[in-house]
Amino acid sequence: MVSDTASRGTVDWDEGHFGRGTNQSGMRDANERLVLSLVRRHGSLSKTDLARMTGLSAQTVSVIMRELEAEELLVRGDPIRGKVGQPSVPLALNPDGAYFLGLKIGRRSADLVLVDFLGRVRENRGLAYDYPSPEGTVGFVNDSVPGMAATLTLEQQKRIAGLGIAMPFELWNWGDTVGAPVDIMNRWRDADIRAEIASHYPFPVYVQNDATAACGAELVFGDTGGLRDFLYFYIGSFIGGGIVLNGAVYAGRTGNAGALGSMPVPGHDGKPHQLIDIASLAALERTLNAAGHDASFLWTSPSVWDLENAELRTWISSAGAGIAYAVMASASVVDFEAAVIDGWLPETIRSRIVTAVGEALQAFDREGITTPAITAGTVGIHARALGGACLPLFDRFLTQQRLSKD
Repeated sequence: MVSDTASRGTVDWDEGHFGRGTNQSGMRDANERLVLSLVRRHGSLSKTDLARMTGLSAQTVSVIMRELEAEELLVRGDPIRGKVGQPSVPLALNPDGAYFLGLKIGRRSADLVLVDFLGRVRENRGLAYDYPSPEGTVGFVNDSVPGMAATLTLEQQKRIAGLGIAMPFELWNWGDTVGAPVDIMNRWRDADIRAEIASHYPFPVYVQNDATAACGAELVFGDTGGLRDFLYFYIGSFIGGGIVLNGAVYAGRTGNAGALGSMPVPGHDGKPHQLIDIASLAALERTLNAAGHDASFLWTSPSVWDLENAELRTWISSAGAGIAYAVMASASVVDFEAAVIDGWLPETIRSRIVTAVGEALQAFDREGITTPAITAGTVGIHARALGGACLPLFDRFLTQQRLSKD
């Protein structure tokens, strides 16, 4: 590990960046990825454990573990004694082995996080706005990254492995909903936000749909209890979703698989509406504003809402019913184990929505369908930004290499 007493400051980006142990394209050996993925999943593993799980020879595993330890990606734990032969020495991920930046571009706010190899947030910056603009977003990143990087030692800064952007695709289509000027939202049509940000830094920059990225964060950093197949809902300005199949995020041909917000569900009028019109924070904001309430806290205070009124209760009930419909429709196609619900909202509100979904499911004819368990997400309000940080992690260190969109 790098000593905490090492010099700090802002790295000269021209000095180079994290890249040891990779080939010229920046890709790691498949067996190294497999070892890192298994250690991440289990917390710590010995050479014997890894040989058994991977089917690789003990000698091959020893070589891989020595290389990863030399690169400071793995660290040794205390020997486990009491068995026949030499003590077993487990290895775990080194928190300082690599760092990742994750940017969430939302319709009402942007968030930038710096996370370590374990997914722990080391630094966090936020920006609230009425609507996003490409220029403002790039400025926010360039104003924030140097200060965030300066909290690390110079050697640690060189281990920043990339920046991932989690954002809604076709952001310009939602201008009317957030009340944004048409000309500003249209700038997103031609903006290549990834290329613009990448031009300022030597490390790679990735982009993915925000809800799909959040789903990746739940899979990698969350506590899913070993789930292999699950639906994922993230309630933000608009509700979105993701799909995990066989323990991997399924992004689909265009990167937009799991677009659960676009799923048609029944509305109050009995006519079909998209789920985003019913279970999104934008819908709650409209209701609160119509009742004369200031709804700005929805975007500025996601951890605590000082709110309890009929409008909130009605929205929770409607959101629960809409999500329940989406769950049952999805479960009739894929035999999901669970539906995980998270969002830009307090844990107490999230729990009430989970309960509302469970109650709404009781009204369905579920014959022939195994109903997925309904559970709360474990990553929370920063899931989309953490999902952005997952993109370079997936691409450079895990067995599922391609979560980002080309």
